[in-house]
Amino acid sequence: QVQLVESGGGLVQAGGSLRLSCAASGRTFSNHAIAWFRQAPGKEREFVVAIARNGASTYYADSVKGRSTISRDNAKNTVYLQMNSLTPEDTAIYYCAAAVAPVYSSFPGIYPRGYEYWGQGTQVTVSS
Repeated sequence: QVQLVESGGGLVQAGGSLRLSCAASGRTFSNHAIAWFRQAPGKEREFVVAIARNGASTYYADSVKGRSTISRDNAKNTVYLQMNSLTPEDTAIYYCAAAVAPVYSSFPGIYPRGYEYWGQGTQVTVSS
């Protein structure tokens, strides 16, 4: 079992940057693909980005592609999401999610149902 704790959210002006962290407990972190989702008020939870076990295979939603970077440090059981050029449309609660990934370079997709473990979320607010 994996427990996830997000951090790094906050209030930032448009055009600013934030680095979110997802710290995991458990010795099997390296067996899991990790994804970030976000949910704005009144909207469904949406996929942001995912990273496979190998740390090299990543997939970004179009909404953040080119201005966000995901990375993982398996030695520290942590995944990072660097977000730049933030806009008010990025305002949401950001959730970290994990799923066992039998294939080293794959991840379970872009839908929440593919992920077994979830953190409590961290609020990101971007002011205009």
